[in-house]
Amino acid sequence: MASEERTARASQSPSPSLADVLDWSDSRQVVPRRRRARRPGLRSLPEVMAWALFSAGGFVAAILLPVHVAILGVAYAAGWLPRDALSYQRIHHLANNPIVKLYLLVLIALPLFHWAHRFRFAIHHQFGIGLKKLVAAGCYGAALAGTGVAIWALLRI
Repeated sequence: MASEERTARASQSPSPSLADVLDWSDSRQVVPRRRRARRPGLRSLPEVMAWALFSAGGFVAAILLPVHVAILGVAYAAGWLPRDALSYQRIHHLANNPIVKLYLLVLIALPLFHWAHRFRFAIHHQFGIGLKKLVAAGCYGAALAGTGVAIWALLRI
């Protein structure tokens, strides 16, 4: 009786009610899609490395870069730091330390790999461009080139 009343109401109103939609969806049978069987734990090394670099780059981009922007862009510009805090001599002396060079390399290189991974999948999924191997080589190659330039620049300091 209740479903007959809903059907009668649905024929009178231009848009169906929530109850009509739920009744309709309950009457449908969901057929599960066939999925390709994948054995767990058998990922390729390049895929694992790409995801690891993506994850580490996301961490650096989300945590460390905002700290640097806050210190260099906000605190120094607002006058919260001494005037000579970012003098050439101080920064050059600091950048000569091997640990600081490694930190700067991480700060530069890992977000590049994060960008490469995001851009690669944006090209495939959002723009619909195929050529997976060519796009992957271009994106990760650009990240490697940027890392190489960063290493070169840091070694020259």
